Amino acid sequence: MNLLFAATELSPYAKTGGLADVLAALPAALRQRGHSVACVLPLFRSIRETLPELRLTDLILSVPLGAGLQSARIWEGRTDRDVRVFLVEKEEFFDRTYLYGPPTGDYTDNASRFFFFSKIVPLLARHIRPTPQILHLHDWHTGLVPAFVRSERLPFRTAFTIHNLAYQGNFWGLDFPLTNLPTAYFSPAGIEFHQHINCLKAAIVFADRLTTVSPRYAEEIQTPEFGCGLSDVLRERRYKLSGILNGADYSRWDPGRDPVLPAPYSASNPAAKQLSKDRLAKQVGWEPFQAPLFCVISRLTEQKGIPLVLDAAGELQKEGGRLVVLGEGDPGLEERVRDLARSFPESVAAQIGFDEAFAHLLMAGSDFLLMPSLFEPCGLTQLYALRYGTLPIARETGGLADTIVPWDAATGLGTGFLFRAPTANSFSEAVRKAKAVYQDPSSLQAMRREAMRQEFSWEQSAESYEEIYRRLIE
Repeated sequence: MNLLFAATELSPYAKTGGLADVLAALPAALRQRGHSVACVLPLFRSIRETLPELRLTDLILSVPLGAGLQSARIWEGRTDRDVRVFLVEKEEFFDRTYLYGPPTGDYTDNASRFFFFSKIVPLLARHIRPTPQILHLHDWHTGLVPAFVRSERLPFRTAFTIHNLAYQGNFWGLDFPLTNLPTAYFSPAGIEFHQHINCLKAAIVFADRLTTVSPRYAEEIQTPEFGCGLSDVLRERRYKLSGILNGADYSRWDPGRDPVLPAPYSASNPAAKQLSKDRLAKQVGWEPFQAPLFCVISRLTEQKGIPLVLDAAGELQKEGGRLVVLGEGDPGLEERVRDLARSFPESVAAQIGFDEAFAHLLMAGSDFLLMPSLFEPCGLTQLYALRYGTLPIARETGGLADTIVPWDAATGLGTGFLFRAPTANSFSEAVRKAKAVYQDPSSLQAMRREAMRQEFSWEQSAESYEEIYRRLIE
């Protein structure tokens, strides 16, 4: 099959979250399975600086944007997985420090930026050879593409993946002329949502098939609690909605061949995990220690449950427990994390920002990963943690519930610890259970072995997407 992926992130060239990892891995997995696959992204500054051997094509594409005509040059390159990638160059829109806006908020012209990109995607598809049969679109930044395909009667089928329903691309109704769509599209049956343009709703209404990134999340978003205002729209279209679990990129996340670690280890030979813990302790300024080490590798946002971690900090530090936090996000939460580390330097360390090498060492050296997310569409970090024998302590929601086998006190088996209520007390109780297992070395090793043997490869996910594509083509 001939497939064109459209998104705004692709690891390691443009990344703010898990979307970038999906776009790095899934197209590559499909290409390995014999399909013709290409990706299209805006030519962000970070991509220009990091993607080698970009080639300027002779394509200059022009689309209307309101009353004016806007043009873009098209560049072509190859990712580090040898996937063909097209880049849309429009310097006044995309040559910026941040993808969507600085930490203080979104760019004020994001409507123009991503309406323009969404218009270029189907136009570019008409020039690519072999011609794509399916446009696979990701998150709200490409949400208007299915509407453009439908209104112009273009010969493409569209699949749209919701990575996080909370981010919808809402813009003033006054921006509707920028879409150049027929006026009938700005209605409750179209892209209008409470007098605003809602890009995600546009995709839900007009895409031929919808997917999201775990089976549990596909069910959750049809409920008022998790539907972010769109649960009714999704329930009406549940006939075309599927939940397909994201995969783990084991070519980059595998303790048996991770070059960052002081020594490799595996489920059959786990002893060297302790060497990573010792090196991690030294790197954050501690002497080697024998006590549970908890880690957070996450965006520092309320959705990720970071306030719960901070509220439960006292429980984490009991019996010598220690905590290392790696991430960035909400400035207020960043400062609370810094304050905690300053107050308890002997048991809490923090690195604000993201460091790929340190993330690998932290994953390997920790005993437990904390993911108390209020909601989690899929989550990739817990998949990496399982492979590294770092047992997740997570809320029972979305992809976390789909991928973590909860510890069973009767059998002593499981791959992690789940809790339901999004409260510090419920989270702290899960932490206490994890500590009890840590005090029983045989139980701890049994859980680690079981966790490291779990398999969440992209091969399984690619097969599921293939089935979606086949049905669309048929």
